This record gives sequence, C-alpha cells and structure tokens, in this order.
Amino acid sequence: MTLILGAILSAFVNNTPVVVLLLPILIGVCSSNNSSPSEVLMPMGFATLVGGMATSIGTSTNLLVVNLSAELGGPKFDMFDFVFPAIIAGGIGLIYLWLIAPKLLPERTSNLRGESPRVFDALISFETNSSFIGKTLIEANEATSNKLNIIRIRRGDNYLLPLPDVVIKEGDKIRVKDSPENLKLFEDSLDANLNTDRNSSVGNPQQKTTEVGSEEVLAEIAIAQGSILDQTSLTKTNLQEEHQITVLALHRAGKEIWQKGADMKDIELAVGDILLIQGERKSVTELKQSVEFLVLDSTTDLPRTEKSTTALLIILGAIALAALGILPIAVSAIAGVAVLLMARCIRVSAAIEAISPSIYFVVAASLALGLALQKTGATEYLTDLFLYLTDEQSPVFILSALMLLLTILTNVVSNNAAAVIGTPIGLGIASQLGLPAEPFVLAVLFGANMSYATPMAYKTNLLVMSAGNYTFSEFVKVGVPLTILMWISLTWLLAWLYF
Repeated sequence: MTLILGAILSAFVNNTPVVVLLLPILIGVCSSNNSSPSEVLMPMGFATLVGGMATSIGTSTNLLVVNLSAELGGPKFDMFDFVFPAIIAGGIGLIYLWLIAPKLLPERTSNLRGESPRVFDALISFETNSSFIGKTLIEANEATSNKLNIIRIRRGDNYLLPLPDVVIKEGDKIRVKDSPENLKLFEDSLDANLNTDRNSSVGNPQQKTTEVGSEEVLAEIAIAQGSILDQTSLTKTNLQEEHQITVLALHRAGKEIWQKGADMKDIELAVGDILLIQGERKSVTELKQSVEFLVLDSTTDLPRTEKSTTALLIILGAIALAALGILPIAVSAIAGVAVLLMARCIRVSAAIEAISPSIYFVVAASLALGLALQKTGATEYLTDLFLYLTDEQSPVFILSALMLLLTILTNVVSNNAAAVIGTPIGLGIASQLGLPAEPFVLAVLFGANMSYATPMAYKTNLLVMSAGNYTFSEFVKVGVPLTILMWISLTWLLAWLYF
C-alpha cells in the first residue's frame, strides 16, 4: 500500500515532498515493529520515481519534454496521454519493488529508539574545564573502553597525527567518526564538548524514549530540497538559537565533508545531509511540526490542522482543471497557489521559501542547451550519428536503443538535461524514418525518468540514501534490475501501441 500510495501521489505532486512525508512515517512504523527501515525506504523512493512518469505534471522532466515537443513542432500531449504504458510498466516495477527488491537489501538491525544506523563526523573540543587536559591519547582511549578512533587532531592552525603519546592541550579538537551513541560516550567520558559552540554537556542518547532529568534528547534532521538549510552553513543560519537545539555532528553519505581549517558550522550543507542534534524534547517536537525540517526519529507525529481538507480540495481542483484541459497547468497551478494563500492554508513567507532558485537555473540552462543544439546543428548531427549506429535495424530496436541511451544519460547527468538533449533527437529520428513521433518522444520521456541506478541520479535518491544508510553498491544492486525491467516493459508497450 505504501508503494502504491507513493506512486499515485507522485503522478500529481513532485516526488520530493512525497518522500519527505513518507520517510519519517516509515521509520516510525519500522521502529514500532522492531524491523529495519533499510528494506522499505529505497523501494518507496523508487516507487515515487515510477509513479512520476505517469502524467505530464508528474515531474519537471515530463513538463520539459512535453513543452519542448510542442515548441519544436512535435506531438502535443495532454496530462493523461501516456498514462496507460506508464501504469502497466509501473505496475510491473512495483511488483519487483514489493517482492524482490527487499530481498536484495541487507537485513540491518536498527533499533531506532536508542541508536542510529548512521556514522557521523564530529569534532570533540577540550575546553578549560576538561579533566583530560594534560593526559595522553592512550589514556583517553582507555577511558572510552578503547572505542575512540581519532582521524586527526587540530591544534590551532596545525594538525597532529593521532599518536598514542600525544598530550591533550586546552583548545585541542579531535575529529572522530562514529555512531551518535559512541559520540555521546566520548563527550561524557572525556569531559569534553561535541560542537565548539556548546558550553555544557548534557543529555543521554537513551533519553530519546525515556523522559528523565532535563528531557534532553537526540534526534536527526535530514536536509531535503527546498529546506532553509540547503546550500548554506550553520554559521549563516539561526537554527540553533531560534529552535534552542545544539548541532552535534554531521553525516554525509560517501563524501568527504571537512576542509582544512574549517569547523562543522562552516561546512556548506547539501540535500541528503543529516544533522545530529540535541535539545529538549519540546524543542525537537516543535521541529517536527515545522514544514522546514525532516526529523528522523521513532516518535514522529502527523500534524493535523483545520485547513487540511480545504488545502486538499484546492490542490485537487487545480489538478482537475489541468487534467480536463480547462486551463494550462501553468495557469491552474499558479491559481491554486493564489487560492491557498487567500484561504490561509499557507503563509506567503512559507510559499516564497518553498521556491527553489536552483530549479529555475536548471530549467533555464536546459532550455538554453536545447536551443543551442538546434541552432548549431548539433541535434541533426547527433540524430544522424544515432541512425548511423543503428543502421538497418528495426524501428523497435531504434526506439529501444534511444530509451536506453537516455536511461544511461539520466543516471550520470541531470535528468532535465537528458530530456532537453533527447527530445529533439527523438523528433529527428522519427522524421528521418517517416515514423510517428509520439513513441520516440515518449521513449525520451520514460528514459529520462529512469533515475534508479545511482544515488546521485535524482535528489530523492540522495535523501533516501542518507535516511536508510545505503551504500552506492546497494543502489546499483536494486536499481539496475528495475531499470532493465522498466526499459524492456516500456519498449514492448510503445512498440505494441504505435507500430
């Protein structure tokens, strides 16, 4: 039901908010059932990508392909013109994600009530009041039951090798990489501070589910696209002061995050990063009620407001106007936002903050690239080259090869860029072969949406990767079979429908 729900929602709403909505719900359910979320988060993320290809408004890629096709004199597509092949192939994909994909993923034991499956980078600072100043690293290691694994030591502007006989001095910062529980153990055992901005060390990771003492809890914040934390640093935001929390550590899957001389607060955050935070239970609860943050823990509550029904009806109305052809999607979407504002379902400030400037740059750059390909003759050259390489092959083979080319391209570059490059090529191939253009445009559209094989292929993949603690190879293991399955299914369906 989760896979079906995610796919249906993504056919009408951008899949990023769908993933952001479902992530904490699934993590909470897995925590309640003492099961691992790693078996459900990746299939859910892929299900939203599968569902997004069903309608013309499902993804920005679909909008680009549909509009470019119309502008270049190709076929014009309404909202549901290609929903049939998308549903059939998507149904096959969902069955794979339901029955097979979880078996390909490792069964990680994850007790989200008390411990996190993620490993965080952190700096442990020795301030004036630390009792370990003057002691050696070997003594510090013994105090942590030999769990302390130091990556490097920062002393002023210099870096020291973590040799056992190094003596700890005031102001030293040791970089470590470990689980939240061990990081808190190091802080308490070494009488030190996680995060250089902290003045005290309080809390216990086990208080995440037990209200004791000052009710200090640990939680994790995932950075989604559109978040006020995306493409900024903790120094430039007032996150800690405004919400009365402390950022302890940072997790970024598969990438080095530290630059020479930089503190954690200076690191530029990106989509998919996860912050380990500590604060009072009340502060963490307030964060979970905010639309700006995705809090990953086992106690996420669904917000309920008196405006939810009104907002849902307005959104459905905007979609219906576009689906029935009464208004273009650009007009109905803007009108829907205006009605949401007038009904006070959303605030003007929240609406403005939800607009991501990067989307405009990507779309503008993609359209400019498409225009450049047309004006310079590069499109004709690429079309001739593609037809030369597939010379004397059947139309079905050429169609399948085009879809496969776009599939490979979308997993290594922007899917919007792949769509802009592929659409004029698809139209050119159809024109030179004297075949209907619809299947070739749809081959581009479907191929550019198959961002399953790598975590960097789509922004929600990175978010799911961090939340589920997946590796690059696990994305390949699950995503490549899904890609092949969707590619073969859609090739057969388009050939059956159009040839």
